[in-house]
Amino acid sequence: MTAQSPISLSPEGAVVVSYTTLLSSPESLHDSIKKAFGSEDDCLGIIIVKDLPATYPVMRERLLRLADRFASLDDETKNKYVDAKSRYSFGWSHGREIMNGKPDTLKGSYYANPIVDIPTVSAEEQAAHPEYYGNNIWPHPHEKGIEGFEEAFKDLGRFIFNVGCQLAGACQVFASTHLADLSLSLKDLIASSGTTKARLLHYFPPSPSEIVQAEDESDDSWCGTHLDHSFLTGLCSALYLAHPSPDSPPEIVPSPSPSSGLYIRTRGGKLVKVAIPPDALAFQTGEGLEIATAGRLRATPHSVRVGFSDKSSGDVSRETFALFMQPETTQVISETETFGQFSKRVFDEHYEKEGM
Repeated sequence: MTAQSPISLSPEGAVVVSYTTLLSSPESLHDSIKKAFGSEDDCLGIIIVKDLPATYPVMRERLLRLADRFASLDDETKNKYVDAKSRYSFGWSHGREIMNGKPDTLKGSYYANPIVDIPTVSAEEQAAHPEYYGNNIWPHPHEKGIEGFEEAFKDLGRFIFNVGCQLAGACQVFASTHLADLSLSLKDLIASSGTTKARLLHYFPPSPSEIVQAEDESDDSWCGTHLDHSFLTGLCSALYLAHPSPDSPPEIVPSPSPSSGLYIRTRGGKLVKVAIPPDALAFQTGEGLEIATAGRLRATPHSVRVGFSDKSSGDVSRETFALFMQPETTQVISETETFGQFSKRVFDEHYEKEGM
């Protein structure tokens, strides 16, 4: 049996692995993956990948600053990049997603597939799953203030995708045996898929009333507690930007409060705030992977909390980027359901059907 790398933990208890080890000896990470994604009460469902190439932090900051710039455009410009027929799953989306029974207006999102611009599946499959198989909608290359948006989005998305494929390979030993095509590995299912979707997120600076309200909320004032329906979700560390005035460029600032940020519920139900270092990536497990591995790797309940301690923090926005990796919609992931059938149920829960 391959010698196992020692399990390394962050101060909050998140499993940390080295990118170099992931590339050179993924089989040695078995114990780390089980500790991160398994079923024990203290499992957080997240892995932090450190020791990334020096180009990564540059790509991260470049795109996250563009998230703020895009969200600051006038509504007429942003509306040019809205796509209702995909249930707002390509281009700009704001206030369309239903979280905990109400429209989510605290954040705006820009969706695109950084790997495939134009889907190659059949017309029937495109019509059945427009959330995955639409054409990317990119801002005009010369749109003032967001020049280079498409390039920055693809550069960061493809980098995270490649790391995620390596991690999927390391998870293979936990894959269940009831996938329809056992010749395909978890890595193959993700790497060959046309359903990859990235979400560039801008959390708007909350109003004073929202800050006051947040003091009484338990864990989800910026984004409600939920499960991703992906196999793996790659996450960047959030970038916080202060906006001192409309005429001044935003400034990078620390998190406005110790309680702001990403929260995860452990398998045992404990709520834990998890910090992702700016030069590292994190990967969470989604519900699709839990189904495909018959529960051996479980999905991660998580949320984002405002946590501002005073009203002066209300000029701070939060920018981040998530990459959702999963198989084709036709892939069988359980004895009764394809990934497409499963994800359709999830979309129906979170988006109004009238946009179809």
